[in-house]
Amino acid sequence: MTESTVSPARPPAMNLFERYLTLWVALCIVVGIALGQAAPAAFHALGAATVAEVNLPVALLVWLMIVPMLLKIDLAALGQVGAHWRGIATTVGINWLVKPFSMALLGWLFIGVLFRPWLPADQIDSYMAGLILLAAAPCTAMVFVWSNLVDGEPHFTLGQVALNDLIMIFAFAPVVGLLLGLSAITVPWATLLLSVVLYIVVPVVVAQLWRRSVLARGGPAALDRTLRRLGPWSLSALLATLVLLFGLQGEQIVRQPAVIALLAVPILIQVYFNAGLAYWLNRRLGVAWCVAGPSALIGASNFFELAVATAIALFGFQSGAALATVVGVLIEVPVMLSVVHIVRRSRGWYERG
Repeated sequence: MTESTVSPARPPAMNLFERYLTLWVALCIVVGIALGQAAPAAFHALGAATVAEVNLPVALLVWLMIVPMLLKIDLAALGQVGAHWRGIATTVGINWLVKPFSMALLGWLFIGVLFRPWLPADQIDSYMAGLILLAAAPCTAMVFVWSNLVDGEPHFTLGQVALNDLIMIFAFAPVVGLLLGLSAITVPWATLLLSVVLYIVVPVVVAQLWRRSVLARGGPAALDRTLRRLGPWSLSALLATLVLLFGLQGEQIVRQPAVIALLAVPILIQVYFNAGLAYWLNRRLGVAWCVAGPSALIGASNFFELAVATAIALFGFQSGAALATVVGVLIEVPVMLSVVHIVRRSRGWYERG
């Protein structure tokens, strides 16, 4: 059986780490702050371990996070996108023409205007940059879980994620650069392009070569075993990154505990707005519910691992941008589960349309 003929098996429901990701992130915040206060020199040494503006510990952890996720993607599924072209067009439009720009607008409104009096003045632009980074890349891995929970059409989900990964290679840097420039934030183009190469291009190439090798040796069963073995490593790398980040952010967070809650507001609005818009557009276009569900979820969720890594590379561990992206990690699971609940409960309404 060749890779292009492998049927996308439905992934299992969320495992322990995924189901309680919000709890693990909260624990990482506590542990990171405590360790940062107890051993600040060690954390600053890790934060300073950079080559060409790339933090080496973070680069290693990001590859451990991202490569196992990208290993699930079959780029041969791009040949199937035409079968669900209306759902694909809706999701691509939301991901690349609506979500980054709506987040930039919400960031300006809430962070730049409404919440400005309660936020550190020197971090306002950095917070807005973090929100833009969070919205500029559509989710890659967790959407398989969300799609499974709404009985989504697996070929659509696989084709959509493969297409988003391909678009992300070329569109991430221009979209981020444009929105940062419109927000009057200096764009470190060299670092941004280097981040795209390190955190998108290289992991995609490595994952696809690895995937082909595993399938050639043992077929889909071997790939499933590999993914199960790598899953804990991927999430552990994410949690280790957060401990490191909060070890360096701890002092600022202790001084400003309400910052996280304020940063969550535009993220929450953005998720529900984009999910609702994608769901409604699919209904208007006559798309089947099993496609509209994952379309709404892919349109709403974010590739937060890439956002965290890029924020650290562009603005540093102690930046407001890094903190803003971590807030996205903190609320990802409960918010997306609520979207899953809404999509499932509204199936009768959707299909009557």
